[in-house]
Amino acid sequence: MNNDLLQAEQSGVQESQQKTEKKFIKISFKKATLLIIILIIIIAIGVLVYVNKGLFIAATVNGNSISRLTIIQKLEKASGKSLLDSLITEKLIQDEASAKKIVVSDDEINAEIKKYEDQFSAQGSTLDAELAAQGMSRDDLKNQIILRKDVEKLLADKINVTDQEVAQYITDNKVSVPSGQEAAINDQIRSELSSQKLNNEAQTLITDLKSKAKIQYFVNY
Repeated sequence: MNNDLLQAEQSGVQESQQKTEKKFIKISFKKATLLIIILIIIIAIGVLVYVNKGLFIAATVNGNSISRLTIIQKLEKASGKSLLDSLITEKLIQDEASAKKIVVSDDEINAEIKKYEDQFSAQGSTLDAELAAQGMSRDDLKNQIILRKDVEKLLADKINVTDQEVAQYITDNKVSVPSGQEAAINDQIRSELSSQKLNNEAQTLITDLKSKAKIQYFVNY
């Protein structure tokens, strides 16, 4: 009887030990799996950082890196205020144009781009070369064209130039108009006067939009 009890106890102890060992093995396996996953993630992040190091490092000098953050900080310090003000102005104009349901068509954009292409071609250059020299892309140019067209359409009723204004300009400035070139000269003067009005009225528009807008600054330059 005692032997049976002893054997039963021993058997119970063995089963308990086996269960404990299995549980320990499971826990160890889970830990090992987790460590492997973490290691894989760390390696993957390291590879991504190395492959895309240009996102973090601008250059190295004798093995010492210059971070992009350093450049960004210096650029912000040098021109952050003016750039932020410019972006705010763009946003205000875009919002106003959207509210007035103003749309700039692809045909209008392409027509303006064609003018630039013809202008630079006549100078022996190309639009792409000129854009590259200014650190711009065609998309940047398109955005500038859209912004200017938005302003022109917002101020359409204020930048018209009458025939009387053209004639007055010719008289006041004693412009010599060769015979047969009256139309071309008038168009050129009309364009110049319209540009002057646009610049003046644009400043008034921007001031008005800013006075009505709710602008919160989170960075002080």
